Parts: sequence; structure tokens; C-alpha cells
Amino acid sequence: MYLENPKKFNMLVEQAHQVAVNVLRPISRKYDKAEHEYPKELDMLASLLDGMNEGSPDAVGASSTGSGTTSSGSGVKNGSNMSAVLGIIEMCWGDVGLLLAMPRQGLGNAAIAAVANEEQLKRFKGMWAAMAITEPNCGSDSAAIRTTATKDGDHYVLNGEKIYVTSGARADSVVVWATLDKNLGRAAIKSFVVQHGTAGMEVTRLEKKLGIKASDTAAITFTNCRVPAANLLGTPEVDVQKGFAGVMQTFDNTRPLVAAMAIGVAKASLDRTRELLKDSLSVNYSAQPMQASFAEATLNRLEAEWEAARLLTLKAAWLADNKIPNSKEASIAKAKAGRVANEVTLKCVELCGALGYSEDELLEKWSRDSKILDIFEGTQQIQLLIVARRVLNKSSAELK
Repeated sequence: MYLENPKKFNMLVEQAHQVAVNVLRPISRKYDKAEHEYPKELDMLASLLDGMNEGSPDAVGASSTGSGTTSSGSGVKNGSNMSAVLGIIEMCWGDVGLLLAMPRQGLGNAAIAAVANEEQLKRFKGMWAAMAITEPNCGSDSAAIRTTATKDGDHYVLNGEKIYVTSGARADSVVVWATLDKNLGRAAIKSFVVQHGTAGMEVTRLEKKLGIKASDTAAITFTNCRVPAANLLGTPEVDVQKGFAGVMQTFDNTRPLVAAMAIGVAKASLDRTRELLKDSLSVNYSAQPMQASFAEATLNRLEAEWEAARLLTLKAAWLADNKIPNSKEASIAKAKAGRVANEVTLKCVELCGALGYSEDELLEKWSRDSKILDIFEGTQQIQLLIVARRVLNKSSAELK
């Protein structure tokens, strides 16, 4: 079954696809070869997107998620989270790395949209924000964060190191996860908006990566970095009963976005593989697998897996738009889409043989780009653990 996109987003989907075809795809290989070089072509595109979002009830992009903006009236509501997912799918059909490099569309923007108060939303509007969670000794276990934030008057003093910060060098600011008190565990972890140029904040290196090379990935240190108390996102109170839930709300909004990225790059691989093999393939979905060629049977199975991932992602976005808790569904979508993207892109390389492996086609690039989508914003194993806790109604202490 192919679930139709909400009709009011048809124009959005078509516009995003045209951007992918005419802007992102033509420069995809260029910036895959020129790692750490900023794609200047994105400036005009980002400005255009800002203009489209200004005053629109159905804003597009990372900064619009989490608001739960919906159309008036009762019944089925499809708002900003759904539009963001649909737009990202089409843009990542063009290039994942270039989407991640686009100004004001960082995961930090989604974090701000998820947990900032009204005053902060206004103050940080138009700011490009990266997100800094991972540390040298803290990856999948976000609760083990060691970066500290110590209250000092009307400021917090941050000390620590963050690694693998997407757009960490290019963004205007970084949303930094830090703990107010290590003794209080998960509940004391808060997020702070730290603007570039703040004394004590330093980008120490840029990583060399397997894929998404158009997007820079930075390591950042904070040494007695003073951040205004007003830049703490959400409430400063440490609620031991609520625990980690407040900060984890960020992931409930960003994980469907990463799932959408995976769906987009997987669709690009499927489309291009069918195009390259069109002379040896017959489209007959009613045929039994044993009656089809290996390539036909494989592509049919991969498309079914892709469709399942797509529907799960749309469901997670729909729940967010309707203000229904979606933690389990967000993790299910992220786990499924990340795994499917990895399998689809690698299988498409195999099916196309030497052509798929060569740089004459983008298939090998898409297989490299897709790998990170199963890792960042929570690895495959972390997503499965979260789903198990929700299904079994177990706490993190009960099920590790």
C-alpha cells in the first residue's frame, strides 16, 4: 500500500524535488571531492527557504519541528513536522551532505524548536544552530555526559569537550548538552545555546569522513566558557522524578528527520538502479519471487522495506503534529529507516556491478553517505533498546 502524501503538501514536495534535481544533484560530486569547502550555492537556497517560511503556517525545515503547528479544525492534522519530513526526503534524494550543510537547517535548530520557550524562540529566530552531544568518552550513552555547567551569577560556566558536531565550525551557534550536577545523574543534563565567538569556545579540528563530506564535522572544546543563563533551553530546575525526559524530547523531534534523510537517499539509489537496469528488468509486482530474476526479486523486496520505513516515519511525524507522545515511534522509524538505507544503497551498488562501484555514478557515494544515518542521533542498538523499554514498560535502570 502506498499512503498518499497530504494534498496540501504536494506543492512543497514538488518544489523540494526540483531543488534536489536542479541544485543539489549537479553539485553533489563536486563537494564530495572538496571536503571542508563550504557550498556557496546553498546561501541563496537557504534564503529562499527562509522567505517561504516567513509567516507560513506550514513552515518547512528543522527549525519548524516540535511546534506542533497544525491546520485549524478537528480530525487529522498534518503540520510542521510532517512538512519537514516530506521536504527532507526529497532534498536527500538530491544529496544528504548538502542538506546537512544548509544554513539554519541544523539539528540544533530542531532542538531549539523542541524545548525552547517563547522568548527563546523569538531571540534565536534566524540563527543557524549545530548540536553538540557526543564526547570522547560518551557516545550512545548520552546520560554519561561529562561536560559541566556551573552556575555563576547570571551565567553558566561550561567546561568540557564535544566531538562529531555536524556544522560545528560553520553554524552561528551550538546547542551544547552539559550537566548541572554529576551527582544527580540524567535529570541534571540541560542544553545551552553557545554562540560562536564566545570566549572559551574553540573549534579544535575538522574530521575527515567516509561520507556526507559536504557537511563539516567538528570537535569543540569549552574552557571556562561563560554562557548567559537565559541561553539554557527549557527550565533550569532539576526534576529528579522527570529525569532525562525533558532533554530526550529533542530526540523525539530529530530522529524522524534523520529517518527521512535515510528514506531520501535510499529512494535515490532505488530509482537510479531501476533506470540503469531498465533493459533487463520487467515491472511485475504480482509475480512470485521464484519466477523473477534475482535483480527483480531483490529490488521488489528492497522497495517493500523502503515503503515500510517511509510509513513508520510519516507516523512518527504525524504523532508529533498531533501532540501525541512519539518516543517509541520515533525510535522505531529511525531504526528501520537507517538499517533499510544501509542495505538498499549497498545492494544497489552490487546489482549495478562495476558501474555501481565506479565514480561515474553516484551509487557508491550514496552507500557511503547512508552509513552515518544508522549511527548519529542514536545508533541502531540504542533505538532497539529504547523501543524495548517502551514496549516492556521498563526504565533505563531496569533494562540496560
